Amino acid sequence: MADQDFEEIADNFAFLDEWEDRYRYVIELGKAMDPLPDALRVDATKVDGCASQVWIVPQVTGQGPQARMRFQGDSDAMIVRGLIAVLLALYDDKSAAEIDKIDAHSQLARLGLDQHLSAQRSNGLRAMIARIRGLAAQAMEAA
Repeated sequence: MADQDFEEIADNFAFLDEWEDRYRYVIELGKAMDPLPDALRVDATKVDGCASQVWIVPQVTGQGPQARMRFQGDSDAMIVRGLIAVLLALYDDKSAAEIDKIDAHSQLARLGLDQHLSAQRSNGLRAMIARIRGLAAQAMEAA
């Protein structure tokens, strides 16, 4: 679960001048996350479209647009694990309706990630966002 909120991460990014420092910070965010239990590392929680192994697991309380969503995630790549931590800071503990309204691409652009990730990593990030948004859409339809 996310330990920092997205605004705090954005503030820290603004403070760091060098991209190498920002990458290290993203990796540190990933290292700070609890590991995903092996029992949750299954095909049903795996994110398709990522070059690395990525799992995102929802925990939904309630149903419909007001369903609260918590997320756990993990990856076998440290930078990707850090990107998951950034996404969790953006999406964790929000309602399905709130998640549906978040413009992740513009939020991540504030960090400059869109300009500094490889095409492969950017595609993986889009796949993770699509998975989270898809889970929120499922929760809203469950009403």
